[in-house]
Amino acid sequence: MKLAILSRNGKLYSTRRLVEAARERGHSVRVLDPLRCYLRISSDGFDMHYKGRPIAGYGAVVPRIGASITRYGCAVLRQFALMGSYTPNSAEAIARARDKLRCHQVLAAEGIGLPATVFGDNPDDTGDLLAMLGPPPHVIKLNEGTQGAGVMLTEKPSASRAAIETLRGLYANFLVQEFIAEAKGADLRCFVVGDRVVAAMRREAPAGDFRSNLHRGGSAKKVRPSRAEVETAVRSARILGLGVAGVDLIRSDRGPLVLEVNSSPGLEGIEAVTGIDVAGAVVEHVAARAAANERGRNADLTDS
Repeated sequence: MKLAILSRNGKLYSTRRLVEAARERGHSVRVLDPLRCYLRISSDGFDMHYKGRPIAGYGAVVPRIGASITRYGCAVLRQFALMGSYTPNSAEAIARARDKLRCHQVLAAEGIGLPATVFGDNPDDTGDLLAMLGPPPHVIKLNEGTQGAGVMLTEKPSASRAAIETLRGLYANFLVQEFIAEAKGADLRCFVVGDRVVAAMRREAPAGDFRSNLHRGGSAKKVRPSRAEVETAVRSARILGLGVAGVDLIRSDRGPLVLEVNSSPGLEGIEAVTGIDVAGAVVEHVAARAAANERGRNADLTDS
C-alpha cells in the first residue's frame, strides 16, 4: 500500500509511530504537511501538488490534522478522497467531531449517554440557561478546545455567570455541562479502530484539578472497559463516521457518558500505559479497508 500521513510535524510521536508501523508491515509511507498541499478542482478531474510536484496514487491517507488547521486540512483530505484514496476519517466526520455542540447533538439523537449540556448566546438568557441545566457545580468548556484547554469548573451560580460573561466578552463559543461528581475526576480513553476498542486507559486528575488529561498532569493506568463502555465507544465513533477515534467516557450512576470524541487521538500516552501497538492496529485496519476499497473500484470498472 502507498500510504500518506497528513501531519504538520513528522517528528511527533504519533506520526513517527504510524510511519514505523507502516514500514514494518511493508507499506510505502510518506508524511505530508497539509499546508503544503495545494489543489486544482475542475469538472474534468481533481489534481494536487506538494512542494511543486504532483502527488497521486495514494491508496490511503491517515489524517493527523490539528485543530488550528481543521478547515484547510479537511479540504486537502476531501481532495484525496475525490482522487480515490481511502481514509478512515473523512473530512466531514472530522469537522463533525471537532464541533463539540454538533457532536453532542448527533450522539444524543442516537441515544448515546452524555452529561446534560446547555448552549445559548444572549446574555439576557444566562439565568434561565443555567436553570435549564440545574444547580452547580458546572463544567464550562470551549466548543473547540483540546487537551483540557478552555475547560473550567464553577461551584457557585455567580461563578458560572461570571465565567459565561467573560467568554461572551471574548466572542468565544462554549458549552455548559452538568458535573458528574461520582466520576471523581477520572475518565476512560477508549481507542477505537474500526469496530473494536484496541486499547483503553483510565485517567485521573491531579490533586486540585478535575481535568484528567495527561497533558494537564493527570495519571493513567491500563484498564479493561466494560461491555457497555466498549459498546458506547464503538457506537459513538460509528455514528460520527470515524474509523479511528479516541472516545472519552466517564463512569456515572446512569452508565457510561461520553465527554468527547477525538478524531485525531494521540498515541504516546495510550501506548506507554497499555503496552499495546496501537499504531500497528491503525495501519492494519487502514490497509485492509484500502484494499477492499480498491477491489470494489476494480469490480465497478469490470461491471461497466
